[in-house]
Amino acid sequence: MPVVTKTLPRKSAGNRHRVLHLNPVPTARLIAVVSLLLIGLGGLAIRLGWLQVREGQKLEAKARQVQTEKLDPLGRRRSIVDREGRLVAIDEERVTVWAHPRYFHFPGDDPGQRRSTREVAIRLAPLLGLDPDLLVARMGKQRSGVKLATNLEPSIGSRLKALRIDGIDFEHGPQRVYPQGPLFANVVGFLNLERVPQAGLEQSLERDLRSQESSIGIRRGGDGTPLPDGLKAGSMFRDDLKLQLTLDTRLQRVAQMELARQVKKWSAKRGVAMVMDARNGELLALTSVPTYDPNQFWRHKPGLFREWSVQDIYEPGSTFKPINIAIGLQEKVLNASTRVNDTGSLQIGGWPIFNNDKSAYGLIDLPTTLQVSSNVAMVKAMQKLKPAIYWQWLDRIGIGSAPDTDLPGAVSGQLKSRSTFIENPIETATAAFGQGFALTPLKALQLHGMLVNGGKLVSPHITRGLRSGDNLATAGPANGLQMLDPAVCALVLNWLETVVEKGSGKATQVPGYRIGGKTGTAQKAANGVYISGARITSFVAHLPINDPRYVVLVVVDEPQGGNAYGSTVAAPVAKSIIEALLVIEQIPPIKPSISNKTLSKA
Repeated sequence: MPVVTKTLPRKSAGNRHRVLHLNPVPTARLIAVVSLLLIGLGGLAIRLGWLQVREGQKLEAKARQVQTEKLDPLGRRRSIVDREGRLVAIDEERVTVWAHPRYFHFPGDDPGQRRSTREVAIRLAPLLGLDPDLLVARMGKQRSGVKLATNLEPSIGSRLKALRIDGIDFEHGPQRVYPQGPLFANVVGFLNLERVPQAGLEQSLERDLRSQESSIGIRRGGDGTPLPDGLKAGSMFRDDLKLQLTLDTRLQRVAQMELARQVKKWSAKRGVAMVMDARNGELLALTSVPTYDPNQFWRHKPGLFREWSVQDIYEPGSTFKPINIAIGLQEKVLNASTRVNDTGSLQIGGWPIFNNDKSAYGLIDLPTTLQVSSNVAMVKAMQKLKPAIYWQWLDRIGIGSAPDTDLPGAVSGQLKSRSTFIENPIETATAAFGQGFALTPLKALQLHGMLVNGGKLVSPHITRGLRSGDNLATAGPANGLQMLDPAVCALVLNWLETVVEKGSGKATQVPGYRIGGKTGTAQKAANGVYISGARITSFVAHLPINDPRYVVLVVVDEPQGGNAYGSTVAAPVAKSIIEALLVIEQIPPIKPSISNKTLSKA
């Protein structure tokens, strides 16, 4: 290989020649290195193009998944209010306190210092309103994740945070609160600690009560800061709808208080009181005793969580006699002049039937039959109606079916088959005074509403639907399926007024008002057998007779004592409810009306 020699210029005469020898350039190696670099860059370019073109969408989705945090909805629920807008159920912010003993540390402590559970309990106890020993016991020997308290007001949570104790954690979230306590528990129900509905409207109207919320995806930057472009318009929207009930808190409170007083006085098993506007089927009150506090449902027996007035059936007894008379009048086998001979007792198919007081009233008319509540007279009156037609009417008015209602869990009644009813005379006889078949108190209320609103069978209900803001619905229009002639209903109501004026309903008289009513004292049956000494007492009221609109029903199950009847147990409760209803609905008194004798001939 030739050697390149370069002679440096002279700087001075004494300088010698200096020769610089340069190594030859390794051409093959250079080419190899450059080729490898070009191949690498080409591979990277191809890979980059592949990722951008073929894998771009998939990689972008993965990136979005990392950058976006999905927040599930809190499960907020809409409020429930009564007919006047008073709160019945509401979601409020509450705080849950968690303890992690392994991290207990007070402000100012040395970094490695750890506090005991008792030291922390002593500081927390005054704010939580709990004994320090109880808090220590709750934490025990657990190192983390101990729930110390739930359902705390946000203000208490703030005071606890101000203690700045390491190892104490706070969880904020909505909590279902029932401001009226036990007052509406029987119909509204409750949510358990996991906010799962367990009973009442909370369960049956679960979808309607859930607020309009959806999962939210929030995009975050590299440092975790939320980015505004990750939220779509309306993603944080929450509606202001609330469920409006037809119930009135004031009337509900009176009904529950008076009912509880009588149930306790007579050592009864349970009781129910109901008030309905018969023109449209709206319930103004529906209360049962015993009840429970939905804010502390865990303290009560599960059997209290069901509303028995719509889920349990009973034999209505004498309160069904007005319905029977209306059927007879509608079929024209009875009229205003009908008389029957009450002999005090009779035999039907070998079965004895007698009046409750064992009396024989002789030849009496239908108003008197209702006044003295004669079983024998009712049997003879209904014998004028063919059994096949009688059964058809019982089936038509829905004895064997559930009422059309928004009340959760409503069940159907029990009616003997057509063949059994027709072929056994004892069936038609017992049905004449309200036994041998069964229905719910709600169904009994609906049937008496049929008498009050001129023969129309309405659908009893307790909700007016979802409303926005302060907008509340007013009472719905009159409705119902026409079943009876209005003239028939007016005649029966006039006769029921005589029961309050002269008969067993005297306890419900209110000066200045025309009120009709009927008592009931029926034997209680279980599994087809009557229970010795067990009774169900009831009273149903209709008012005002001059302008019929409301029905009040009170049923008390198994009152104790020899003088326990519908007139002594249920009627006093009905009177207290009627007096409150007259005031709340502002129903004015009227002057004394014409005689009932004249009315009965109208």
